[in-house]
Amino acid sequence: MVIDTDAGGDPDDSVAVVAAARLVPELALVVTSDEYGGERARFVRWLLDLAGRSDVRVVAGADLGNRRGFVVGGMCPADVPPQVTDVAAAVSEVFEGLDGQVRWVGMGPLSNLASLQRERPELVARMAVTQMGGAINYRDPSRAEHNFRADPDAVIEILPTLERWGPPTFVLSDVTFNPAIEITAKSPLYRRWAAPDARPWERVLREQFDRWTAKYPALQHDALALAAAMLWPGVRFVREHVVLDDVARMSLNADGAEIKMSISADYSAFMSWLETALG
Repeated sequence: MVIDTDAGGDPDDSVAVVAAARLVPELALVVTSDEYGGERARFVRWLLDLAGRSDVRVVAGADLGNRRGFVVGGMCPADVPPQVTDVAAAVSEVFEGLDGQVRWVGMGPLSNLASLQRERPELVARMAVTQMGGAINYRDPSRAEHNFRADPDAVIEILPTLERWGPPTFVLSDVTFNPAIEITAKSPLYRRWAAPDARPWERVLREQFDRWTAKYPALQHDALALAAAMLWPGVRFVREHVVLDDVARMSLNADGAEIKMSISADYSAFMSWLETALG
């Protein structure tokens, strides 16, 4: 498994990274997207080390020049070094000696995946892609879903290509934007993170949560995408054909690219799954 994440803002990325670290022994690489001068990658490196997964490589990926929504500034110790930046080389190493597919789990913009398609299309052809993002009925019809909106050119470029290798899986915001998967200060997970005997990575999640929820809710979009990539059966998918407009808004169209898209989820069962995953 390779995770592509913009961790460092909404804590759902960090929750998903820790869940994968604990549940997925074959997690080999985490690539950061929408970088913030390499700080997202340093933060992920620190979090994985605290979760006992120093074996998982971290690479700093695409920097889109976005400086909004980064809430973990100052949290990562100064002695955590900058991470390498050659995404294509790192992904190539994951494939070395491997006969089967690599699961690519996108939790941020699709910039790194589009770049890989340009540089190493033969690797993308061997990926089973699960991406959190896109929406058919986005809550703000004037714009695309967040991960698509962050780099619309990337998703417009990559979507037709992904279809060639078998339909990619998209966990849509239509399904993930639901208060049933929100973590609040009253949630069992948060109470665990705030307990006196909280583990180091739990204290990090609590601090990030507190910073983020001072302004925004903490819905677990990316952890639900991770569960789907792990073939957890509580997310229901259908095959549809979709098109994107010039700002990457998604709509159904019989002449568009074929994808597997989420249409529902068992939210209660998912939150139980997540609580178990995080111990």
